[in-house]
Amino acid sequence: DDFKSWTYRVLNWPTKAACTSPTSKTAMVWAPSVVKGPDGKFHMFVSVGNEVWTGVADAPLGPWRNPLGDKPLIPENFKPGFHMIDAEAFIDDDGQAYLYWGSGWEWVNGRCFVVKLKPDMVTFDGEVRDVTPANYFEAPFMVKHDGRYFLMYSSGRTDQETYKVHYATGDTPFGPFTEGPNSPILVTDKDANVVSTGHHAVMERDGKYFILYHRHSIPFDPNFIGRQVCIDELRFGADGTIEKVVPTHEGPDFVHRKVAGNLARHANVTASGQANGFTGPGCVTDDNYATRWAAPEGSADAWLKIDLGEEKDVSRIEIRPEYAWKAYRFTLEGSDDGESWSVLKDHSKDSASGSPIVIEASTRARFLRVVFVGADPVPSIFEWVVF
Repeated sequence: DDFKSWTYRVLNWPTKAACTSPTSKTAMVWAPSVVKGPDGKFHMFVSVGNEVWTGVADAPLGPWRNPLGDKPLIPENFKPGFHMIDAEAFIDDDGQAYLYWGSGWEWVNGRCFVVKLKPDMVTFDGEVRDVTPANYFEAPFMVKHDGRYFLMYSSGRTDQETYKVHYATGDTPFGPFTEGPNSPILVTDKDANVVSTGHHAVMERDGKYFILYHRHSIPFDPNFIGRQVCIDELRFGADGTIEKVVPTHEGPDFVHRKVAGNLARHANVTASGQANGFTGPGCVTDDNYATRWAAPEGSADAWLKIDLGEEKDVSRIEIRPEYAWKAYRFTLEGSDDGESWSVLKDHSKDSASGSPIVIEASTRARFLRVVFVGADPVPSIFEWVVF
């Protein structure tokens, strides 16, 4: 509920074993989207190679099942020459569901297809239409605002600085769609260390719209597609446009509210080392989830230490790793003088995962230190919060 605290959950579906067809080959599972259908159930559409598979569940965490058995919803040969990925369902005001999907090959010639869905959310109701707007490559997402249909999408390459978000408008879910006069609306800002913004979704909260998208982690490395999920406010103009989005590191108000009572805010932080100039230890107390501390590759028993400035009562510690699904072994220690340490929590044998990893403590200390065991996984921490 705060877009900062995440718990890792393994879903029973989709898995590669459960989503394999003669044409999906060794391609893995990615780009899932979930929507609550008119039937009250949750429907997932997920890419597997050059195919779209679908699942249904009574709750977002499942259990999930494929209503088509062991078959994809959209097979590889559905539209030869185009990429059958990035399916996204849209529910109109009257409860009618539509499915948008499609991309191209070799980062060019993308196509956007749409079809009306029957109430079961897996049966096509009518013909599939090609509604590709100008500059479309992939990742369609439909938004309806003031009676107009805004088809949003991405172009460029996700492994380069060219990835960006466009929009086009139409009078019906089938268009025809005309690209907005100020499109694209979300692009790379290298000066702000925001690179490769795209493949987004839109949500509404408290009467405001927000765009969720991914961009590359800092520093940008085209050889490693290390993407982070981001959120910023999305505004519609009085003239029927979507305003340009200014990508931030802070996000909207409900995300960047400072954590009340955080003893580690502005505290001095040191470490055994850092991976590069962008991943210094001070990043763990800046309340910015675009930055992080990372230990050098291959460094065994890396450590991170906070100096609270004076002895303080500590009751709760939250360590927020970059990857919620990676399990770390470590010890958390406290000290009055930075020389003699007592163990507050021992995870050296039983690993812990999640983001945050929460440790309840009842101690008084000036210094806190987390010492990681081994070199795999490499420690990478967004934030360290102390209460």
